[in-house]
Amino acid sequence: MEGMIERLEAMLAKGTDNMLLRFSLGKAYAEQDCFREAEEHLRASLAFDPAYSVAWKWLGKACLGRGDKAGARAAWEAGLKAAHDRGDQQVVKELQVFLKRLDKAAGA
Repeated sequence: MEGMIERLEAMLAKGTDNMLLRFSLGKAYAEQDCFREAEEHLRASLAFDPAYSVAWKWLGKACLGRGDKAGARAAWEAGLKAAHDRGDQQVVKELQVFLKRLDKAAGA
């Protein structure tokens, strides 16, 4: 995974900047538990395409990884709206589960 992050960062450093590159970087960083870096790139990805529900899903994970439950909720709620609007039922289901878990943890 490290090699992939380095290759993606090199592309960004050379001036390539787009939704998919930023999403790929954000997801890769999140998978390495580098949540601050993940959040930065996922927010940049969403600046290109705020309707990309999968980026909202990963942004919520990054926020939660940093301990920002309110940020995670906001990201997942935005992602839920985007997924509904696009008809992406799989992401809708995933985000509903994540939000229920957040509610359950808040009530515990």
